[in-house]
Amino acid sequence: MQKTSSRLLALLSLLQTHRDWSGDDLAERLDVTPRTVRRDIDRLRELGYRILAFKGPAGGYRLDAGSLLPPLLFDEGQAVALAVALQTAATSTAIGEDAARALSTMRQVMPSRLRRRIDMLQVTAVRSPEAGKATVGTQLLTELSRVIQAREELRFDYGHDANGPAGQPRRTQPHHLVTWRGHWYLIAWDLDRDDWRTFRVDRVRPRTPTGPRFTRRGLPGDDVAAFVTGRFRGTDGSTTDWPCRGEVVLGLPAQAVAPFVQDGIVEELGPDRCRLTLGSWSWTGLAAAVGRFDTDIQVIGPPQLTSAFGVLAVRYANAGGGASET
Repeated sequence: MQKTSSRLLALLSLLQTHRDWSGDDLAERLDVTPRTVRRDIDRLRELGYRILAFKGPAGGYRLDAGSLLPPLLFDEGQAVALAVALQTAATSTAIGEDAARALSTMRQVMPSRLRRRIDMLQVTAVRSPEAGKATVGTQLLTELSRVIQAREELRFDYGHDANGPAGQPRRTQPHHLVTWRGHWYLIAWDLDRDDWRTFRVDRVRPRTPTGPRFTRRGLPGDDVAAFVTGRFRGTDGSTTDWPCRGEVVLGLPAQAVAPFVQDGIVEELGPDRCRLTLGSWSWTGLAAAVGRFDTDIQVIGPPQLTSAFGVLAVRYANAGGGASET
């Protein structure tokens, strides 16, 4: 027989499926007597759950919406925030289904006034096409989180696809789980490379058992968000600044450029001219990013950006077979 606490959770889970249950059916599902079911129903009522009883040959029960959200005791602002978070998380490849079920369960036990507010607040979170191809299971996220909290060394095979070939073996001291633009990443100290690394979780295949416990070292800059941002910008993670930044003047109106430069700075110089300040992980990468605008380009600086345009000019000419206008 289940312990009382786990049995109460199991009973509450059955009642939250939003259907009428007879006492005998509940007793059979929980493998207890109808008398035990009645006592457990009383315990849930004492916790604040409104459980209605209805008459019949064996009697029955139904979970009704309550005046509070026991035993979590959310206020209205917290309940609305949770509903928005769950709607947003419903697009996740890892927890999307669980988030949708959690939102449905929470909605069922809300008081009608609060439920109407939630129903009016419909949020559509659009999943990026790239994230849709990378599936991460909740079991993997839970295991990685456990190892991080336990500060145990983690060995895993790292490949292009976690469902494909084994990939390269890695030995790490895991530090943090993060999400970045629709993907899950594991931040860890790579023991064989003696450096910090960022691993796509959908490409991680953990090995068992885990390794010995370790003393956690600090991230460069001691800021997880700044570290991840910096790493994806080509730095060591101690700063979020782009390693290469330059200025150009484009022969386009500012409103035609601004939507396509993300964290760049666009200054209007006239009806058909603007100044663009932009960063990138390399000078050639910066020159290529600016070159995608179909217009004349005047380089303001620095000299490295001018040189990068020269390098790209030669490279593109070679790619085009050395063809020239006639």
